[in-house]
Amino acid sequence: MLNHTAFSLHFIIVLCTAALLATYMLPAHAAEPGAINITSIAEKETIVVDKDGKTQSTLTRVDTALPGDEIIYTTTFENISNSPAGNIVISNTIPNDTTYLSANGANTEVTFSIDDGNQYAASEKLSITSSKGYTRPAIPADYTHLRWVYEGELGVGETSEVSFRAIIK
Repeated sequence: MLNHTAFSLHFIIVLCTAALLATYMLPAHAAEPGAINITSIAEKETIVVDKDGKTQSTLTRVDTALPGDEIIYTTTFENISNSPAGNIVISNTIPNDTTYLSANGANTEVTFSIDDGNQYAASEKLSITSSKGYTRPAIPADYTHLRWVYEGELGVGETSEVSFRAIIK
């Protein structure tokens, strides 16, 4: 059984200044330290079929989970500063007792790590080399972290979210 009350979900907000790429392009405003409020939750989806045969999905907070349970990890981030914020990066640890299934996030680019968050790349560019020197493409069970790069700026007071699904081993 995996305890998700204290699941280790690491956040990294990379704050850097965007360079002016062309004469008519405006740079993204780098988020000031403390400008982004981050919250997270682990939930389980329950599908209910009503008497008319219509299905409805509900999410409930997860404190404990059993093998085979599919968990949705959601990170919400809000710009609490007085100016638009750009260059927002959210990194999450994929819990050890789970296997990654899928990720979502509007206006984001998702990359993965297979080395505890040291390096990130698109899934098709990741590979594992065995002790005998054989190389194979990385599979979701190899992923240790995932990272979303928010494209563009998050306006003052705006909120966005990213999430991923994983199954308990």
